[in-house]
Amino acid sequence: MKFFNTAGPIKTDIHYYLDLLERINYNDIKFLIEQEKYFILHAPRQTGKTSCLIGLRDYLNTEGKYHCIYFNVEEGQTARHDVERGVRTILGALAQQIRFSHPKLVEKFPDYFSLYDKIPGDKLLGEVLNRFSMNLDKPLILMIDEIDALVGDTLISVLRQLRSGYLNRPKGFPQSIILCGVRDVQDYRIHSDKEKMIIAGGSAFNIKAKSITLENFQKEEIKKLYLKHTEETGQIFEDDVIDYVWELTEGQPWLVNALAYEVAFEIEKDRSKPITKEHIESAKENMILRRDTHIDILIDKLSEARVQKVIEPILYSEEETENLSIDDLKYVADLGLIKKEEKKYRISNAIYKEVIPRELVYATQYTMSIEPVWFIENNKLQLDKLLKRFQQFYRENSEVWLEKFAYKEAGPHLLLMAFLQRIINGGGRIHREYGLGRKRIDLFIEFGGEKFCIETKVFRTEKSKQDGLSQLKKYMDVCGAKAGHLILFDKSSEKKWDEKIFFQKFNEYVSIWGM
Repeated sequence: MKFFNTAGPIKTDIHYYLDLLERINYNDIKFLIEQEKYFILHAPRQTGKTSCLIGLRDYLNTEGKYHCIYFNVEEGQTARHDVERGVRTILGALAQQIRFSHPKLVEKFPDYFSLYDKIPGDKLLGEVLNRFSMNLDKPLILMIDEIDALVGDTLISVLRQLRSGYLNRPKGFPQSIILCGVRDVQDYRIHSDKEKMIIAGGSAFNIKAKSITLENFQKEEIKKLYLKHTEETGQIFEDDVIDYVWELTEGQPWLVNALAYEVAFEIEKDRSKPITKEHIESAKENMILRRDTHIDILIDKLSEARVQKVIEPILYSEEETENLSIDDLKYVADLGLIKKEEKKYRISNAIYKEVIPRELVYATQYTMSIEPVWFIENNKLQLDKLLKRFQQFYRENSEVWLEKFAYKEAGPHLLLMAFLQRIINGGGRIHREYGLGRKRIDLFIEFGGEKFCIETKVFRTEKSKQDGLSQLKKYMDVCGAKAGHLILFDKSSEKKWDEKIFFQKFNEYVSIWGM
């Protein structure tokens, strides 16, 4: 039985998959190869780049016009500024891939060991590729994966050696080279130990013809992928499942596959029973709580200074994009954490929106001395009682708790989310909306068949309250919630707590909480 892939490249004999050549738009790539161009394929991790490259490699080799070789240079990362060791490691990876995937070409590959004492590392890769290309009866197409895993002078040297051999293509150098990684080469800012300066990737590899981005799945592609499981097993996905998976993932390939694997191979193994929206919700929660590999990598990135500079203002929704470094925004977007919409940035999908604040307050959530049973009666959430308790908790503990947060500016909002998550876990759901320029955070709670809206804002003037009430009213209309709460965080150091803390019943349905 085939299954949904969540680890490593696609294996077409055991995995459900979409047409790999369609995903990378083969006709465009074929055109670039025929024009002897060098170009970039980039996308966030676990979007299917390697699978698509291997699919393209196999197709081109079957077609017979080229010798097409794929190899991964990630092992060269540890060499950093040691160009000799880095280039030798890369050549070893290339030789190993030729032995495994192209055994008939082994005798054509130069004996690079014998060249170690004759040719320095900053020329060795170019020399080997020159000799190898000249030994072949057909043009060479080279796919170099994880190129941006290389560091410092090793990366600079590799890019420059590929650039230096460019004029000798196709007889004396690869006709076409595809560099694959998370980021576009023009965005590299590489520190050179040797030259004591920052080298731009675009200048080290200024022969790049084009950058191709591997996009996420479209909604119809999710449906097409899931249908393959139905065709194989007879197990159907109910009508609202595809829409909900799209809402949660926005087509991020690993998330799409992981949700389907969790529901079809862990939660509901009885093929006579359909997969429901509730199954998908359970799968999402399981993945987050387990910190599956993809989620774990995402979490690890949050500790990077460049990522924090971007994610923190998004979390408390106050800063505009012009206050942030374009390089940092591009970096975090290339990681797949954020998306640009018009002039604003937001978290890429609903699962990431939930993972990020939950992770940042993970330890806090489980060390709070509160119990869900205090705020749940007859399976109904007593939200007024909960927010009153949080108001007191915030007054007594915020200075101590917020000091623990790396994301201090977003701390009040994160502390509220931790408090709510602690109570609602297992009995309901919290939906979060936040992003640069929104000037508010929207929280939508579903619990026991009831719906609640919470709007959080930083209080600066009376206008903050009026804007918040207007925004809350619109949010309640959209969500169909009968009860709404506006929470105003006053960060003024000049005011006393008695001035900040207040409760006001605006009308029968809306309450205002000052903190």
